[in-house]
Amino acid sequence: MQPTILIVSSPYYKDITETLETGARNVLQKAGYAAQTIHVPGAFEIPAAIAFAHTSRRFEGYVALGCVIRGETSHYDYVCGESARGLQDLAIREHLAIGYGILTVETMEQAQVRADLKQGDKGGEAAKACLQMMTLKQLYGVA
Repeated sequence: MQPTILIVSSPYYKDITETLETGARNVLQKAGYAAQTIHVPGAFEIPAAIAFAHTSRRFEGYVALGCVIRGETSHYDYVCGESARGLQDLAIREHLAIGYGILTVETMEQAQVRADLKQGDKGGEAAKACLQMMTLKQLYGVA
């Protein structure tokens, strides 16, 4: 059975996240991993979704994808900070291999460049980070 990586994506900005997902899937497929994708309402919900999925023990690693664009309120700061903190806490506490691909940008144009498969490919980079962390787990015998 092929090892599976879970991609948890927030399609709030659908065009951006679809591109991020494509980049992640390309990297995972090339590395010989199956990918399953689930969608959550927003970036804030990504850590909880990974925590829920982790209880199944069906996934070797996780790729968190989304996009948060600064608006006129402090909402951006809370969503960015708490989603990052939640993922880092999970990675450390549960020994999870998580690739962080939540774009935190000022404008849609910045998001498009970072997601673009030929320019930024941050989805692919997040998948690579997940795979590298999985390799470290194996190296140190972390279950």
